[in-house]
Amino acid sequence: MKRLYFILSMLIILNAVTAQRPPLINSPEVHPDHSITFRYFSRSAQKVTLRGEFLPVGLSMEKDTSGVWSVKVPPVNPDIYPYSFLVDSVELADPNNTYIFANERFKRSIVDIPGNTPLMHSLQNVPHGKISYRYYHSATLGTTRRMLVYTPPDFDASGKLKYPVLYLIHGGSDTEETWTRVGNAHLIADNLIAKGLAKPMIIVMPYGNVRPKPMSDFTKEVMNDIIPFIDANYPVLTDSRNRAIAGFSVGGGQTLNIGLTNTDQFSYICSYAPFTATEEFQRNFSSWNPAADKINSQLKLFTISVGTEDFLYESVKKNLALFEERGIRVKPYIVSGGHTWMNCKQYLTTTLKELFK
Repeated sequence: MKRLYFILSMLIILNAVTAQRPPLINSPEVHPDHSITFRYFSRSAQKVTLRGEFLPVGLSMEKDTSGVWSVKVPPVNPDIYPYSFLVDSVELADPNNTYIFANERFKRSIVDIPGNTPLMHSLQNVPHGKISYRYYHSATLGTTRRMLVYTPPDFDASGKLKYPVLYLIHGGSDTEETWTRVGNAHLIADNLIAKGLAKPMIIVMPYGNVRPKPMSDFTKEVMNDIIPFIDANYPVLTDSRNRAIAGFSVGGGQTLNIGLTNTDQFSYICSYAPFTATEEFQRNFSSWNPAADKINSQLKLFTISVGTEDFLYESVKKNLALFEERGIRVKPYIVSGGHTWMNCKQYLTTTLKELFK
């Protein structure tokens, strides 16, 4: 009898544990026609909405009897997209997806819709470079900081070959990992180099957030700490003709501040949808009276990129007009779309093809 009671007790406990255990969930599930099913488990939630940069508005999700909320999105153009769940007014990343957007402010997940033929940012069967996490002392900020460094295929740190360098800056509230985790900068470089469309180069991705808002300390840190660290630890070409700087959003504004005040150090300046409503930009350019002929002779390429639906589009047009009025040759790169990392991948792909020619 005691044995029977024990078995019954164990069955009751097992059933209780099983009832609390969520079902196995596949989310996101990308279908062959590029439609996507998203799923989220919660028995207690009252409302769950899918948000994503592939949607004009959020989509309500439906709950089944097991507590799984789901929605199927019609076919989406192949690309990499951020998305999230709004669960009773709280935004959450997808707990069943390990592909997370690297950002300090919001928490979103990533869904990758592959093309019928490989996209330039896709993992392809080509020689691959390497991403290294490097730590350096920032005398400017009085702390140790981290950067990511991409070295191209067949890179030999002790060899005789020296490489040009691109300094690539992320957006505001992004991190030093966003260009690789979301922008796939390393895969874009691998694929372009393999096709002979870009020169083998080193790409340095520093952490650009120095305080809660953009400050000039980062310009000083790039010039006084980051570039010297790379020059001392990698086989690089150190003249301006082999050094480029690029960045997105806040990083695009930092690119303009750093590059245009140091045209003797950078011959390539590529700014992506720059955010320039900062004290540093106003200080540098509101009363700017440049030696235009000298700057134009120093720069081999100066581009500003933006999407026509970008919330910074009008601001960027004003910046383009500002530089043109000052006699600085700038090449606009205007595309459709908004302030997104989908556009960022386009901007970077175009840039890498034009560097160090």
